[in-house]
Amino acid sequence: MTLSRLDPRDPFVVDTRPLGRQPGSMRTVNRIVTVPEAFSTAVATVPEGSELELDLRLEAVMEGVLVTGTVRGRLNAECSRCLDPISDEIEAGLQELYRYSADEDDVPGAVEDPGDDDEEYYLEGDLLDLGPVVRDAVVLAIPLIPLCGPDCPGLCTECGVKLAEAGPDHGHGDDVDPRWEALRGLAEDPGER
Repeated sequence: MTLSRLDPRDPFVVDTRPLGRQPGSMRTVNRIVTVPEAFSTAVATVPEGSELELDLRLEAVMEGVLVTGTVRGRLNAECSRCLDPISDEIEAGLQELYRYSADEDDVPGAVEDPGDDDEEYYLEGDLLDLGPVVRDAVVLAIPLIPLCGPDCPGLCTECGVKLAEAGPDHGHGDDVDPRWEALRGLAEDPGER
């Protein structure tokens, strides 16, 4: 058996020894972890140092350990319409199979060469690392277009004022950019040339 590079004290690392290697055995893991570096997209972020709640179920199967559950935390973003800051709850589901590696004796579902497929995760001894799986689940759950509310009217295209605060009588009349005035004359009287 090879030594693991994982630190069992890391909150993202789970020891599967209490689960055993019997297919069908199950246990739950509930813990709070601190985000080591921001989980971000172009429009929103779960900041570094914020807390995530993990509510997971580990099941021993023939090939390894199946991890399913949810991750909850807070994200910070900017409304795509009015640019107001947003702080909102985020919940992400995850499901991942951590395979046994072939360097372990008497494991029927073990894989011969774990380096062949980058899409799969493997146990290191009895430890599994939730970090990459949690990060991927959270980033995929971040909204593509965050909104402060579904009915946010956004900003005025002319002056940039927030339409929610401007009131119903906000308008700019028929002010036309003077550079387009010549085209307006053509539109009003197409026969004159």
